[in-house]
Amino acid sequence: MTQFSRRHVLALGVGGALGAAALRSAAASEGPIEAHGISAFGDLKYPADFHHFDYVNLDAPKGGTFSLIPSVRAYNQSYQTFNSLNAFILKGDGAQGMDMTFVPLMVRANDEPDAMYGLAAKSVQISPDKLTYRFTMRPEAKFHDGTKLTAHDVAFSLTALKAKGHPLIIVQMRDMVSAEATDDATLVVTFAKGRARDVPLYVAGLPIFSKTYYASRAFDETSLDIPLGSGPYKVGKFEVNRYIEYERVKDWWAADLPVCRGSYNFEIVRYEFYRDRDVAFEGFTGKNYLYREEFTSRIWATRYDFPAVKDGRVKMEVVPDDTPSGAQGWFINTRRDKFKDPRVREALINAFDFEWTNKSIMYGAYARTVSPFQNSDLMAGNGPPSPEELKLLEPFRGQVPDDVFTAPFTPPTSDGSGQDRGLLRKAQQLLTEAGVPIKDGKRVLPNGEVFRIEFLLDEPSFQPHHAPYIKNLGTLGIEASVRLVDAVQHKARQEDFDFDMTIQRFSMSATPGDAMRSFFSSQVAATKGSYNLAGVANPAIDAMIEKIMAADNREDLTVACRAFDRLFRAGRYWVPQWYNKTHRLAYWDQFAHPQKLPRYANGVGAPDIWWYDPAKAAKLEQAK
Repeated sequence: MTQFSRRHVLALGVGGALGAAALRSAAASEGPIEAHGISAFGDLKYPADFHHFDYVNLDAPKGGTFSLIPSVRAYNQSYQTFNSLNAFILKGDGAQGMDMTFVPLMVRANDEPDAMYGLAAKSVQISPDKLTYRFTMRPEAKFHDGTKLTAHDVAFSLTALKAKGHPLIIVQMRDMVSAEATDDATLVVTFAKGRARDVPLYVAGLPIFSKTYYASRAFDETSLDIPLGSGPYKVGKFEVNRYIEYERVKDWWAADLPVCRGSYNFEIVRYEFYRDRDVAFEGFTGKNYLYREEFTSRIWATRYDFPAVKDGRVKMEVVPDDTPSGAQGWFINTRRDKFKDPRVREALINAFDFEWTNKSIMYGAYARTVSPFQNSDLMAGNGPPSPEELKLLEPFRGQVPDDVFTAPFTPPTSDGSGQDRGLLRKAQQLLTEAGVPIKDGKRVLPNGEVFRIEFLLDEPSFQPHHAPYIKNLGTLGIEASVRLVDAVQHKARQEDFDFDMTIQRFSMSATPGDAMRSFFSSQVAATKGSYNLAGVANPAIDAMIEKIMAADNREDLTVACRAFDRLFRAGRYWVPQWYNKTHRLAYWDQFAHPQKLPRYANGVGAPDIWWYDPAKAAKLEQAK
């Protein structure tokens, strides 16, 4: 299930404006102004002379090992494996954690929705038309081999990513026209007129590579050579497909910058890779890795009773999730003729009994997902569109489903029996109306073929969730089956859109922007490797994405997102699944974290702002 990574992709939803005070000064002078930070709508919490982010512990000790299994991924990464140290291209399976070995121009403050502050760049000037960003580099910035990191390296990196990076990076850099270094200290980035609001900050959050290192290497090829980085960690020991370690850089040049103080405290961060969730859990109970966020309700409810939990050596913690929970569901590949009729897709939605599945398989732990903006105020309301939404939607009346202009489409609530007869009758009616009748007990497509659905899956732990759904589809005369494949084949088939239905999970930022294109636009519907798994290609949705990207205040952004939500939900592009309003954490009790975790730190801020507690570790060792 897909979710954005900690550093590079969380910036997807942010905008590109100077801080509010700087904007007022710029407006008064009608010229560019230098600022220490940028945000979507000009609001910055931290002043230019801030010492550290409020949520870190400045006294956190350095040391210890933090080990985990992957729980988020971006670009070419996989949850189960890796075979490349190039994590920013399409080819290969990139190693988790490679983002920690590079620095970007700017980094996010995790207690603000979208603000960013300087890392490799100490400041930025933005032209009055907001099309030219002039970054001033920090003179102390350097790579791990001691060579200087300059504006020339940044210009090379951004140009290479735009031309040869992962397709999702290329799409989101579409509005970046050029990146040029006028000297070692000055980088000038130019954007296209009408650029998406968040492209400048997306660019500012991308990794910086060494131009010299890649002078003799192909940028877009998979490799197990350790690339030259400049971040808080460097690649240590690794074994392909099994584990990778990152070692803290002890004399890291940026350690005492305001954006870094109190962070990156572990001596080693190690990722372990497992092909099976149940086996991965057993690895945790055996202390093969030390930290786990639990995503399987069955395991959380039934299996955290092993001795280390009972005697307190393993700590369990539930952390509220106040960020947009995003979307998870079976995405329907509308590129295939059998799924083109929205009535067929609605029938598939009606056949899934969430209430029974949640009660019988998931211990009642989840709520139903209905929107890609779940758990946020960007979701459409339950009634008809507001006047502001209606203004955006009215030009498409007659071109989009009528329920766009009423209450937004919501998956029906079943009676919890597992086979709600009323919903199945409605599904049968929809299929018949769509020209997919029953013949000899089988549902037959207009071309005369039997209606068959294959669910593409790469984790056996999800098979129990498919079984009751497949049973209901069989009641409708649809032959459905699960195809369980390994991680490499699963990734390849998703990238080639070679599936009928497959599970995807993603989370939008609190300030959505150009990332919307990667998931929902006609532009990427046929782009190999894009996240638009359903093949959404709808002019009204494209137009609403443009409105979202063009919004210059949060009120307009919210209106545009709600209008988009109505359009997407009306398209019946997915069978929505479920979400959790909390993070379920378990870890061997040798760590500590700030008492109040920042809201936007990927939920829990681990491992970036956690730390190793020697006293706890000694006690844990004695308790063996």
